[in-house]
Amino acid sequence: MKHFHFQALLQKEGWCENVYVGVDEAGLIANISTDQPSGDVQKVKGYVLPAFQNAHSHAFQYAMAGLAENFKRGVKDNFWAWRETMYQIALTISPDDLENIAAMLYSEMVRHGYSEVAEFHYLHHDKEGKPYDNLAEHAERLVSAAQKAGIKITLVPMFYQKGGFGQDPTERQRRFISKTKEDYGKLLQATRRVTEKHDCASLGFGIHSLRAVETDDIIKTYEEAPLNMPFHIHVSEQLKEIDDSLAYLGKRPVEWLLDHIQMDDRCHLVHATHLINAEVSRLARSKANVVLCPTTEGNLGDGIFRLRDYHHQGGKWSIGTDSHISLNPLEELRMLDYGQRLTSHERSTFLGDKSSSSSGYALSQFIFNGRKAMGRSSENYFEVGQPLDAVIYDANAPLLAASSPKNVLPTIIYSLDASYTVDTIVQGQFATDRAQMNRESIVKAFCKTIQQLGIR
Repeated sequence: MKHFHFQALLQKEGWCENVYVGVDEAGLIANISTDQPSGDVQKVKGYVLPAFQNAHSHAFQYAMAGLAENFKRGVKDNFWAWRETMYQIALTISPDDLENIAAMLYSEMVRHGYSEVAEFHYLHHDKEGKPYDNLAEHAERLVSAAQKAGIKITLVPMFYQKGGFGQDPTERQRRFISKTKEDYGKLLQATRRVTEKHDCASLGFGIHSLRAVETDDIIKTYEEAPLNMPFHIHVSEQLKEIDDSLAYLGKRPVEWLLDHIQMDDRCHLVHATHLINAEVSRLARSKANVVLCPTTEGNLGDGIFRLRDYHHQGGKWSIGTDSHISLNPLEELRMLDYGQRLTSHERSTFLGDKSSSSSGYALSQFIFNGRKAMGRSSENYFEVGQPLDAVIYDANAPLLAASSPKNVLPTIIYSLDASYTVDTIVQGQFATDRAQMNRESIVKAFCKTIQQLGIR
């Protein structure tokens, strides 16, 4: 058993000062108390928040961050044009490349305060589109990358079958494809065997999108999956997707999902950018979660989710970094909030209950629903039996040093950058004491990989 003495620890009810937290060998919290324990205690100075969960990641896309920004005059650029650039890069990456890119990405996530990532994984096969001898080859590599970086990973292998509504897949999509539900089931089971070997890994399942899988297979895949696994799906990200869905299914994507599967809080709908009133209300009532990726959605020109309407009806949401244009969780929250302010011309986006500040409400959505995206839940930020995952902000940052306790959290969320992140604790261990010691080799392998790919 080891003990930490935290100067200031944030719980759901507010800041707790001079708190002692005992952690067992597995990194789980054994006790929380204001009474000093016997034995050695590690003192931690700073403001301690729960570490963040990244609820939506495509690791290989980190290799192309910033590469789709060189626009040509007179040529319209949108999500579908960006997708072609993504396909070209997806076709070049080997298993070694994927591991090196993911390790760099995950190391950066930990540096910014993330302790967990849900990897929405659909780069399954070799460059010719053939399954590897080990069906979960890339899953193995992603878990290995997570171990190097010191982050926990929820692998969410995607069922990707079609090239669009009623369309065969294209050659550019050949690495993604499971032709049948049975093929996807084999992939999922192979991935399960990977996650069962590693303490840092867990398993989810998902459908890439309504356009990517036949409707009967969507329904059966959802109904036959274990009830304790989180379900993830891209939905209603683009207006064209909605038009195509109406033409092929006779319904909008979220409308179709609500009509055909029994959604609950294990469901995580990524983006859900374009919703009509009935979809907002029904989705909120279903208890499903929306995974919002503000910097990626802004970068791709997706649009702005109807957060204010959804929130006022009790809707739940979490945050992902998707294509990883930004990896700062505070920036994601700010962009989410500011998008609502710009469209509503009001400033009170995040209104919780009477006992919750605006920033407190935003953080609680981020953390508690982010944990659900990983397949677990909790009642408080730090509690006995849960892993000690935390991010520490510098108490000597000028704005924090000059703030009263009630203003510390909004100052962190709205004013600090990554330079004020002192350290991240993952499963009871400081990142700088463990995985970030691998930083030099991770950076070296990443740069060598990118140079060999010749994409930057």
